[in-house]
Amino acid sequence: MSKSRLLAAPLATVSFAALALALALSGHAQAAGNANEGLYIGAGTGFSSLENDDSDEAGDFIESGSDDFDVDDDDNVYKAFVGYQYNPYFATEAFYTDLGTVQLKGNDFSNTDLESKAYGVNVVGILPIGQYFSLFAKAGMAKWETDVDGNLGNSSVDLKDNDGFDPVYGAGAQVNLDPFLIRAEYERYDFDSDYQVDAFTASVGYKF
Repeated sequence: MSKSRLLAAPLATVSFAALALALALSGHAQAAGNANEGLYIGAGTGFSSLENDDSDEAGDFIESGSDDFDVDDDDNVYKAFVGYQYNPYFATEAFYTDLGTVQLKGNDFSNTDLESKAYGVNVVGILPIGQYFSLFAKAGMAKWETDVDGNLGNSSVDLKDNDGFDPVYGAGAQVNLDPFLIRAEYERYDFDSDYQVDAFTASVGYKF
């Protein structure tokens, strides 16, 4: 057998192995790229509180004309979101959030409830850290509504429901276990200068 034939067989084997490796790496890179693109949904829960729980601020927000009450601003939050990630660094999200109830407690033991909900759209900036972890920050606009139930024990006080269209922003961290995701985040719903709600939530989601 000639020397050329002896060399040809190992060379063919090496060439085939190199081609297989290249194809495998190409497929892995494409899969990794696809994992950073596409539709995702999620839902979560947590708790909320007022940025400033001073009774003056809450009183101004509902036009009570009084600050003679205590504020209980800790309640559960429930949220749902659907988003689309365009690349490893950028996504957009639509959301709906039930921000729970803030309770105003009058000195005569009467209570008034402020129930707030919001929905809107965020732009999300993403910082990947390794294969499974990422940080993100987001900002957007929310249509919000606050329903007021009660009169602080004063029948002459006509407390006002409130609504508006204002900024929302936040930041968080996410664990990516494709096709699942787990995230923890902080958000501020900036209703107006007198009433800003902070939400702290944990969510799970699914990537399509």
